[in-house]
Amino acid sequence: MKNATLPPLRVDSATRAAAESLLREGETLSSFVLEAVRLNIARRETQREFVARGLLAREDARATGVYVHVNEMLARLDASLARARENVETSSR
Repeated sequence: MKNATLPPLRVDSATRAAAESLLREGETLSSFVLEAVRLNIARRETQREFVARGLLAREDARATGVYVHVNEMLARLDASLARARENVETSSR
């Protein structure tokens, strides 16, 4: 695979200084920027997939007429959050 470059990035000196101040030992500014780009790509792909699943669920609900009441969904989300918090507490002990 051929290597490609990203467009040059112009930033003010304060932004560059802030980024440089956060570099880890042996890390370059270029590797920091590349990691930021990769993380943003992953985040946006995740967002796109989330929205696509939501739109599909909406269409399925419209087609079937089967909807989940808001109180039921909130109860499910509360239970899920409680389990996640419990897992965090258990793993930190």
